[in-house]
Amino acid sequence: MSPVNTMRKQSEVFLSALQEQIVAAFLERDPTLVPKRDSWTRPQGGGGASCVLVGPGQDTAIEKAGVNTSTIHSVLTPTAAKQMGATHPSIPQSPQSDLPLYTTGISIVVHARNPHAPSVHMHLRYVEVIEPPQTDRTAADGADEKVLAWWFGGSIDLTPTYIYEEDARHFHTTLKGVCDAHGGSALYRPLKNWCDEFFYIRHRQEARGIGGIFFRDLSDSKHARLDTDDAVAALRPKTQEAIFAFVKDLGHAFLPSYLPILERRKGMPADRRAARWQSLRRGRYVEFYLTEAGTQYGLSTPGVRVESVLMGMPEMARWEYTSEMGTEVGTEEERTVQVLRTPRDWVHIP
Repeated sequence: MSPVNTMRKQSEVFLSALQEQIVAAFLERDPTLVPKRDSWTRPQGGGGASCVLVGPGQDTAIEKAGVNTSTIHSVLTPTAAKQMGATHPSIPQSPQSDLPLYTTGISIVVHARNPHAPSVHMHLRYVEVIEPPQTDRTAADGADEKVLAWWFGGSIDLTPTYIYEEDARHFHTTLKGVCDAHGGSALYRPLKNWCDEFFYIRHRQEARGIGGIFFRDLSDSKHARLDTDDAVAALRPKTQEAIFAFVKDLGHAFLPSYLPILERRKGMPADRRAARWQSLRRGRYVEFYLTEAGTQYGLSTPGVRVESVLMGMPEMARWEYTSEMGTEVGTEEERTVQVLRTPRDWVHIP
């Protein structure tokens, strides 16, 4: 069995273990959280395991948290294969038929109850494009399949209602530590900038939150974005094992990047104004969520499980016509909006 084919199983095992680790950590800190677990299968191939934690009352630190894993077997059409060929040259440019596509991933979203505690999101995935089988017999772990291309993708970002520089510095410094361990001092900055660009609500001209890191199409092939910088190209992880090690460390950084912030903010006094502002900002979160290409792709996928795609939506959100909140000069709400309109270096805050 080739190293490429074993990565499918390694990724599934890691993501399942990460799911259990994160769920256990939240339940240990708040045993009153109500876990809603289910597993599902997809007629077209694959399935997943979902766990949503719901805070039963106003005293819980978490309002809603979702930790979902999935494995999807689908196809890459000839048109899509041609488009992807620019990024992954090993994919045939003009295949005669659809190419099997394998994706496994984890999605994590936490919405805290206190308006002073931020929401957080993480997504990690591993993807393979496979040569069409010559027979009907293939192994579930990919042992009988020829992998034409593979890559990893991922992101983690923080969405506060109110800006606390201490929290932003902690979150970004934790992520920078992971990047530095796998790409020297060169890797964090381009992944941070990519995150700022991606989690941007274009119709509002503001970011969803204060960012984190983002990457896609990370493989042993030349990277169309990252490898234009010689320093990044020289130091970034390139082998499958090295990239997987980076992804695993990023997954393990989720709890230490977020839990200290949640602990610091969960008991802060919050009035009705703060709760109103939280609901308005969650309205912005919903706007990004529903207009983002990944959500739209997920909802249009045959056999889609809508509950899983929309797991990250907050339970409560608010829209007000021409609301004054966020525009009143000198208020904390106005400060938040100004920060969201201008990306900042949170690691080196003066």
